[in-house]
Amino acid sequence: MRIAITHSTTYRSEGAARAIQALRLTPPSGQSQTVVSWQVRVPGGGTPMRYTDAFGNLVELAASNGPVTDVRIVAEGVVDTVDTAGVVGPGWEAMAPDVCLRRTKLTESDDAIRAFGESCRRDDTLSTLHAILDELHELVAYDTSATTSDTTAKAAFASRRGVCQDHAHIFIAAARSLSIPARYVTGYMLTDGGESVAHHAWAEALTVELGWVGFDAANGQCPTERYVRLAIGLDALEAAPIRGIRLGGAAESLHVGVSVQESQSQSQSQA
Repeated sequence: MRIAITHSTTYRSEGAARAIQALRLTPPSGQSQTVVSWQVRVPGGGTPMRYTDAFGNLVELAASNGPVTDVRIVAEGVVDTVDTAGVVGPGWEAMAPDVCLRRTKLTESDDAIRAFGESCRRDDTLSTLHAILDELHELVAYDTSATTSDTTAKAAFASRRGVCQDHAHIFIAAARSLSIPARYVTGYMLTDGGESVAHHAWAEALTVELGWVGFDAANGQCPTERYVRLAIGLDALEAAPIRGIRLGGAAESLHVGVSVQESQSQSQSQA
């Protein structure tokens, strides 16, 4: 499937002297996807400094000198995807897989999550992960008003409500409690409507047989050809598409628009 994506973000602040944004907005090519074309634009941000972090994410540092009122970031391009039943395969990141056993504030487990993990334990790792996926999808309802970006896995699991970020954090916490390396994924998902107010998120866990495999507990499924992987990290904060700081200025507002569409060029070529 060929998927066209436009992800625009606009920050508005009152007279910041300087703003710096770390952008993880370039999807990688791999077993489940191939980037056909992609660009990230920050008008007025100059030429960004680029590097690859320990998770293999391409990071661009864009600086805007003040007074900064509006910062607009646009990432857009086309990605070809195939359905691998969620299998990403072996990792080629610089860090060791066991790093993905490390607890963070957002993914720390408690007695309830550890008991949940144990209840999902099966004879092999892959079956265990699928049990976590299925049970978590049933236990935690999707509710956009129940949590915030700071909500921890423990709090979301206790309330039994949350969004895709919370489902991913709980999945990761449960998997790590069973000594299974797990990580957070940000990306995009093609839906029937095509428009969204945010990117999507899910988890990946490591198996001996298949390598890394994706699990989207919010939708109760492994990623299909309708998913595009963007960045990975230990939690939502580390895998955030955009993280920034500003010097000075007053209140700040944020507007995000995401369009994910099946590319017409592919439809025409297959006709």
